[in-house]
Amino acid sequence: MALTPQSLETAQELIDLFQQAVGQPQAYLNQQLQQIEGEETDYRIKRGLAHLLRSGFSTFDIVSPLEPTDLRQRVFALSAQLVPGLQQSEQTLVTLAQQLSQELERDIEVAHVRQGLYADLQENRILVAFEPPTAAALLHRYNLSQVQGVFYRASQISLNAHRNDPGEYKLMFRYLKLFRLMTYIEGDADHGFTIAIDGPTSLFKPSTRYGIDIAKLIPAILHVTRWSLTATLQMRDHYSNTTRQQHFTLSSDCGLVSHYPPGQPYDSLIESAFADRWSQLNTPWRLEREVDLIPVPGSVMIPDFRLVHPDGRTCLLEIVGYWRPEYLRKKFFQVQQSGRSDLILAISERLSLEKAGVKLSQCEARIVWFKDKLQPKAVLSVLDCE
Repeated sequence: MALTPQSLETAQELIDLFQQAVGQPQAYLNQQLQQIEGEETDYRIKRGLAHLLRSGFSTFDIVSPLEPTDLRQRVFALSAQLVPGLQQSEQTLVTLAQQLSQELERDIEVAHVRQGLYADLQENRILVAFEPPTAAALLHRYNLSQVQGVFYRASQISLNAHRNDPGEYKLMFRYLKLFRLMTYIEGDADHGFTIAIDGPTSLFKPSTRYGIDIAKLIPAILHVTRWSLTATLQMRDHYSNTTRQQHFTLSSDCGLVSHYPPGQPYDSLIESAFADRWSQLNTPWRLEREVDLIPVPGSVMIPDFRLVHPDGRTCLLEIVGYWRPEYLRKKFFQVQQSGRSDLILAISERLSLEKAGVKLSQCEARIVWFKDKLQPKAVLSVLDCE
């Protein structure tokens, strides 16, 4: 959708509606949205924008003096002691409000009890918070979501990430790992990477969840300056009840805008604290953050730091902190496959490498052990031994 004055006005109208509905139940919000939709032909667009505002920028919560199930039980227990009738029903609510005021040590009114009785129903949940985006940001999010839906039907995705800044690759590879996508990576930082990703329909049974993870990757790719991809889609023809194969292409000049942040400067507190302590040292070695990408068969390894000496010597540093056994096995396998002799591994003593099946005797990298904090002097002592 183009960012025209009309589309921006529509987006702002919906944003204003959500802001005005803070403190109101979802049923009230739905009624207001239906009135805005009216009988106009663009109701699908308005409905899509409203869905994004509801799912991505709104917080709905149950507002009740007690858990609704407990509150209903209390009401029914009191009602069983009285003869059914309108006056008795009101008296039950008054009695319960008084009891709860004493128990909770705050004023509970009859209206609070009445509201809380079925507050757990979806339409009765209260819009307690809303973080309004700009109209332009909402439209960018809408355009991106339309493209993301295409990848639910993908059986194979081939992504070509051309030569870019290493930090851009780092963010993309981080999301590949986060979403546990099935990938095969070839290439290097100087020439770019080719990444083959198996789509959700390539699995033994099509997985909606995996398709969502594929779709979540697209905003991360947008942070890469130069890239292109081709997705093979399995499209169901409902008339012939057959599956047809189609292709969908996308590139860095698509005009889509990512809502993902550009990435945190450090992956962990250990890395952040180490960098802070290094900056306080009086050493000619300069610490650089994630500037090298090491290709290994079918994947890529990005060490946490590079250490550079004025005389031209360089060394890579990878910090291995608190991770699961499968991560440790993969990490040390990458180290073995990298063939790099200029790599230092800083390993936490808390890790049980033997239980993870890791054998340090097969690792050629230099090792630095640490407990809670990685001390720069320990790394310097290894560098000075060169």
